[in-house]
Amino acid sequence: MENIYSKHSVRCFYKHFLQYLQDEEIKSIIEEVVVIVETIIGKIETIFEKENFPIPKGFSDKDVDLSAPALYTDSFALSFVYRGGQVIIPHYANVLQRVTRIDIYEFFSECQYSETELHKKALTLMLSKGLMDRPPNMEYPKDVEFIQHQSSLVNTWLGEKRPLNTLEITELFIEIERNAIGIILLMGLIQVTKDKEIKDYFLKGKKLAEKQIDTFDKLLKENDHFIGSPVPMEVTNSTISPFSERLILFTIVNANQVAIAALGDALSISMRKDLAAHYSLIVAEVMKYGDEGLKLLIERGWMEQPPQPIDRNEFYKS
Repeated sequence: MENIYSKHSVRCFYKHFLQYLQDEEIKSIIEEVVVIVETIIGKIETIFEKENFPIPKGFSDKDVDLSAPALYTDSFALSFVYRGGQVIIPHYANVLQRVTRIDIYEFFSECQYSETELHKKALTLMLSKGLMDRPPNMEYPKDVEFIQHQSSLVNTWLGEKRPLNTLEITELFIEIERNAIGIILLMGLIQVTKDKEIKDYFLKGKKLAEKQIDTFDKLLKENDHFIGSPVPMEVTNSTISPFSERLILFTIVNANQVAIAALGDALSISMRKDLAAHYSLIVAEVMKYGDEGLKLLIERGWMEQPPQPIDRNEFYKS
């Protein structure tokens, strides 16, 4: 259900992008994305129909105004594909670990393959156009070394004084990149939403993303790793929303859930105590922000109920 919801929402964004893209190479990729997304949606709906499972309402062409002016530039549309791949590829990998039906396993395997090929194309095109920020470089070690088991060295390794290792640097860079793209997305949505409560919620999200960038950038600079600002992907000056309020609120709430998972991954491989403290604090803030978004969706009657098991406690009541 979650998969079809996400595909419905991104299809609306891609259809909007297609109306105004000027770069033919980027347009070609977006056209391919739309075909892939619609194929996946069709296959999911077929599976639901065979199982007599109600097809979620999700989002449709009613949630996107194709006559609205362009809200984002061509470079952002390309980045949208690239960022989407970073999220969905590991998602499919996790799903495959849990699937026991062979037909469903094959379906998700096909999805993962097509998404991986698409992500490669987006990455290649971003590199060719100079739109890709690279993580800080490091010199290769000359030999394999082991950490000596001495209390002082162990404390240093797990403490705050040790220089960042490559895994920690990579996660900090990715978090900065993810939040930078999130800010661009939010800037456009803040610009066009007419709902004051949703606008205030998005403004709060933008401040939270900026806080994360400042925190992670400071940690990198303290260790003499300067990545600079991510390549800007501009928002146009349009104030006409191409998307329904329900769609844009769902998009940010869904992105927030992705952020929690990404922060959890970063926390799991960070061995410095100060990094763990920063990640733990930010996870709590992001979770609180996500709860506020879910509350807004529910209050407006925009949240479909996920499938629920039978509540047998109801049978036990007299």
